[in-house]
Amino acid sequence: MRIADQIELSPEVRSRLLRLAHSDTASVRLARRAGMILLAADGVENKTIGEMIGAGRVQVATWRKRYLAGGLAALERDLPRSGRKRSVDAAEIVRLTTQTKPEAATQWSTRTLAAVAGVSDSSVQRVWKAHGLKPHRVRRFKVSRDPKFVQKLEDIVGLYMNPPEHALVLCCDEKSQVQALDRTQPGLPLKKGRAATMTHDYKRNGTTTLFAALNTLDGSVISRCEPRHRHIEWLSFLRQIERETPKDKSLHLICDNYATHKHPKVQDWLAKHPRIHVHFTPTSGSWLNMVERFFRDLTVERLRNGVFRSVSELVSAIEQYVSVHNKDPKPFVWTAKANDILQKVIRANSRLSSKQNEALH
Repeated sequence: MRIADQIELSPEVRSRLLRLAHSDTASVRLARRAGMILLAADGVENKTIGEMIGAGRVQVATWRKRYLAGGLAALERDLPRSGRKRSVDAAEIVRLTTQTKPEAATQWSTRTLAAVAGVSDSSVQRVWKAHGLKPHRVRRFKVSRDPKFVQKLEDIVGLYMNPPEHALVLCCDEKSQVQALDRTQPGLPLKKGRAATMTHDYKRNGTTTLFAALNTLDGSVISRCEPRHRHIEWLSFLRQIERETPKDKSLHLICDNYATHKHPKVQDWLAKHPRIHVHFTPTSGSWLNMVERFFRDLTVERLRNGVFRSVSELVSAIEQYVSVHNKDPKPFVWTAKANDILQKVIRANSRLSSKQNEALH
């Protein structure tokens, strides 16, 4: 029968091992090893020690031998493991993510890239997080090619940041083809532990067009819904704006380049109402029109998850939303200076040109 080597502890060493075994700050592995040595010094056999602390007999014997060979220092370090540690080449993962695409797909996933790079998908995820990479997300953009972009940009931003005295600046536009969508089955309401439900399919019950003018001074909105968005409906909306605004104020209307806004009959009407001045946004520059932010809020807060069995229900919902909004309106504050926007556009054009040149060569 093999007898384990006896361990003798000095009072100082025993005191230190006791502190390690009952420490709240030492690692679990170190506390466990200290407990093994204390029991071994008390003459307990390896098999019994293993049963007491939940370890194998061989493991207890191994740490007994290491302690006898190296003392306390041997308990605090692990021997090097066999085999080469797998390394993660972060630079190569970044290069593959940003400069290549997987076969038959438009962007990498953690698993597809992990298979190519020979690492785990969690390693890919860590590298992406460290470098701010999100291949699944794509931001849409469109750089304006309007030859008068700079003049129009400075004109509109100037109205936002330094509006003229005794005047109102109104951001005007149409939200066309707003659909009255009904669901094919009733959904379930929100409850604890369960999100509200809504069928993915729907019934179309017609459309309406919302005309809106956002007052940049106080955030209030003038609106109307029409079945179509021709110059006839636009003229009706202009007449409404003219009626519902103070007569002693000049009006500066910010609109996009939609042909309806430039119809000859519209131009004739504007010529007869000199207090109204129209400022057009650049081509592909509707983001300069602050009423788009109001349309976004309307869509998210009222329309996207709404159920409308008819166009009249849809129109009523829109009118109610505008009415509630106008009870306590809050203006959208424009902070971007024209020069800052222009510099971003210049950088975007430069990058697009370089990419086009690379593609040609």
